[in-house]
Amino acid sequence: MLAKAASACGATCRKAKEAYFSVNGMNFGDLAHRLRRDARKLTAPRRAILEILQRQAHPMSTKEIFSALPKGDCDLATVYRSVHLLESMGMVKRYDFGDGIARFELLEEGDDGHHHHLVCTRCAEVVEIDECFTRDLEERIASRSGFKGVTHKLEFFGVCPQCQ
Repeated sequence: MLAKAASACGATCRKAKEAYFSVNGMNFGDLAHRLRRDARKLTAPRRAILEILQRQAHPMSTKEIFSALPKGDCDLATVYRSVHLLESMGMVKRYDFGDGIARFELLEEGDDGHHHHLVCTRCAEVVEIDECFTRDLEERIASRSGFKGVTHKLEFFGVCPQCQ
């Protein structure tokens, strides 16, 4: 009986702690709920990965995520598995900037993650571009071709001020 009460108290305290931890408008209560809704746990490595992705303003590679983790928290294979699980659940989005390195960004629930990036071709600095001017173009292409659900991926490349 005492063990059951302690377990319930632990779960209640954990939920309260998750609800109050918030970075960039998303709190861990929401993130934990999204995982648990799909019968997944908020493990220590997943939590650490989500914390790192929440703090970043740009997509990160799995190796960058691994490097940002405290040493000994988890191995690189765990980062790969966790990121791919989060991607399959729609919690992170994968970006490819043409260099063969997949990068990932945390998504809020209901967000498709549609935005563009400006990438430095020398140092790989990434700047998010929020505006999207191609919706009319998508509609024209769909109308002319007969395709449905036309979408796009568009990234810009250049040399940042630091590298000029």
